[in-house]
Amino acid sequence: MPSYTVTVATGTQWFAGTDDYVYLSLEGTAGCSERHLLDKPFYNDFERGAVDSYDVTVEEDLGEIQLIKIEKRKYWYQDDWYLRYITVKTPMGDYLEFPCYRWITDEKEIVLRDGRAKLPRDDKTQILKQHRRKELEMRQKMYRWKEWHPGFPLSIDAHSHSNLPRDIQFDNEKGIDFILNYSKAMENLYVNRFMHMFQSSWSDFADFERIFVRISNTISEYVMQHWKEDFMFGYQFLNGCNPVLIRRCTEIPKKLPVTLDMVECSLERNLTLEEEVKQGNVFIVDYELLDGVDANKTDPCTVQYLAAPICLLYKNLENKIVPIAIQLGQKPGPDNPIFLPSDATYDWLLAKIWVRSSDFHIHQTVTHLLRTHLVSEVFSIAMFRQLPAVHPLFKLLVPHMRFTIAINTKAREQLICECGLFDKANATGGGGHVQMVQKAMKELTYSSLCFPDEMKAKGMDSKEDIPYYYYRDDGIKVWEAIKSFAEDVIHIYYESDEVVCEDVELQAFVKDIYVYGMRGTKASGFPKAIRTREKLAEYLTVIIFTTSAQHAAVNFGQYDWCSWIPNAPPTMRCPPPTKKGTVTIEQIVESLPDRGRSCWHLGAVWALSQFQDNELFLGMYPDEHFVEKPVKEAMAKFRKNLDEIVSTITERNKNKKLPYYYLSPDRIPNSVAV
Repeated sequence: MPSYTVTVATGTQWFAGTDDYVYLSLEGTAGCSERHLLDKPFYNDFERGAVDSYDVTVEEDLGEIQLIKIEKRKYWYQDDWYLRYITVKTPMGDYLEFPCYRWITDEKEIVLRDGRAKLPRDDKTQILKQHRRKELEMRQKMYRWKEWHPGFPLSIDAHSHSNLPRDIQFDNEKGIDFILNYSKAMENLYVNRFMHMFQSSWSDFADFERIFVRISNTISEYVMQHWKEDFMFGYQFLNGCNPVLIRRCTEIPKKLPVTLDMVECSLERNLTLEEEVKQGNVFIVDYELLDGVDANKTDPCTVQYLAAPICLLYKNLENKIVPIAIQLGQKPGPDNPIFLPSDATYDWLLAKIWVRSSDFHIHQTVTHLLRTHLVSEVFSIAMFRQLPAVHPLFKLLVPHMRFTIAINTKAREQLICECGLFDKANATGGGGHVQMVQKAMKELTYSSLCFPDEMKAKGMDSKEDIPYYYYRDDGIKVWEAIKSFAEDVIHIYYESDEVVCEDVELQAFVKDIYVYGMRGTKASGFPKAIRTREKLAEYLTVIIFTTSAQHAAVNFGQYDWCSWIPNAPPTMRCPPPTKKGTVTIEQIVESLPDRGRSCWHLGAVWALSQFQDNELFLGMYPDEHFVEKPVKEAMAKFRKNLDEIVSTITERNKNKKLPYYYLSPDRIPNSVAV
């Protein structure tokens, strides 16, 4: 009688193994096998990390194996099992691979197809078409859209992390407990003795060093030493943790009535301000989005303030970007002066501190939360709802969705919810951050997520004109590497543009993102459908780049750039100055966060800057969803391209006092998971 050798691989996560009864049956083109008991309780099979083999004998040849059914039946208590994959050796000596990489919970069963990726049109038999349809029907019941706040991208319908489907939960929920992690961070940083000292001001700038962990030869130490300098202020717009706001100024806005007399001493080319603008030497950062946002009122003992500044910057003869004018409000007037480098030292310093505080708010809520976390969750939910596991695009994208829905759900549960941790230290807590996302949604466009297009739109694409913009330089390299990989995969499965148009699952995926993620807003520029392989490559690059590189660029530098509190104040306790010549060092220190808020801020930026345990970086795909040789060759090429980028960045950073490494592929996690 024909005999099949079945190999079963269990996951390596904690508690991945099972002691339950496990049954297997095979379904082929010529018939089905009986239900075979593979493991009985306490036979020591299916333990964590185990690879177990079994012989399955059948009465007649089953033909080509199409499906494998796995059933788990409870022995004593609920014992979830993480199944990595199954391989089958046929009587003819052929090997078939059946990827799973899922949890089997309760007394449930799963049906697996072999690992070859298939488009909908490739399925010819009714049984395969039916399997495909049933999988999506089940997923659409599990992954439901829900509005968290009006105007937000829709998110997952789950009240807590424990309500999520088991397959997308963190392996260890304690590892992503924000309250626990922030408290641990403050303890590890030896600042927990200050964490309850709200309303208690620091005595001077040096006093902030009592909670600053001095790590020699690091960016954070360099920031602490040089934060007052105009060069350091300007440099952060290019290579800090929020390098996305600066744009070339093509015309001085009327709401910023800067004159040549004001800035002439800052200009170095013997040109007028208008001539400097025409030559492309003037840049602008406008925090208009903060105008009208309510400041945090959750603590009646501390009044907190926000500002919506406009900052004008200049490229000097050393090609350094430095500030030349700052207005702290959007409406010009006698009580809204334009601060200048030629002003009194403390006037100018406080104006820069206000800009840095405003930058922190935009970074946290718009650059980081909205444009990486919430957008990536949209991609994740749409993928699970519309792409079955056999679809090549599911196999391509699923590593880049790892834990994204889980981390966002946990954030809504503890961090950015009403009375959450965000309210403790941030001036945009208590609802201001919600207003900011609602306003920022109007500027969230498809083209703004296309990295090269966004650089060009802001006039920041020229390496010759702006030579020290490492975020741009490294981002373009990583974007091109991802796009090349996406093109290679697309050309394996889509032989023409017509095949792209005919892929109903792809079109449903794109439509889900447009309708639910972007709320059906035409102005977003998100496509409703994709018609060409070229457009598909760009679309997939947007998704993978956003979930990996863009998040890395704006997340993992938070401790470097924000741990020195005066350089990134999460709140201000005095209103912006309305006159020049009145600012004192005492007023600045009173404006900065108190001891308690400083400590919570420090714990937050430390915790958010840490990689996950067993982090998977860009190009690392240990779960073999793809089994075909051409795709594995494309992956190898992708990794080679990424390795070359790592080498280039490493060489450039040698001996730099301020190395830029956030977009080095060996520091870019595959997904948004922290």
